[in-house]
Amino acid sequence: MASGVQVTDDCLRTFQNLKLGKKLKYIIFNLNKELTEIVVEKSSEDSDYEKFIEELPTDGCRWAVYDFSFEKEGEGRRNKLCFISWAPDTARVKTKMVFASSRDGLRRKLDGIALEIQGTDLEEVSHKTVLAKAMLGTR
Repeated sequence: MASGVQVTDDCLRTFQNLKLGKKLKYIIFNLNKELTEIVVEKSSEDSDYEKFIEELPTDGCRWAVYDFSFEKEGEGRRNKLCFISWAPDTARVKTKMVFASSRDGLRRKLDGIALEIQGTDLEEVSHKTVLAKAMLGTR
């Protein structure tokens, strides 16, 4: 990683559990206090997208993977693993810089991501916005 921040094995195990186990609905990742490792802050089986969004801090950066489920007309239910980079405008500049420089290292370790979202405000990560992007990428 460009920032020297490492992804913990727990991050990878939890992601595989979400991807293959289909019990988890989302994972929220954060940096540890020393800013040296990416760790799992929370994982949940709750499929309520609005509750997931409420878990994102208004003044702090996070990464998340959400198993986004939607209905495509004539084709049935679809699921896409969505990687979200959350960096609200109100977050500290130093924090945003560390998160930005560590993002690609985490993202490269998470194979099977179908959709990437970068959010600086709630509208950019709203269900409506993510659904529109998911529908565009589905044939």
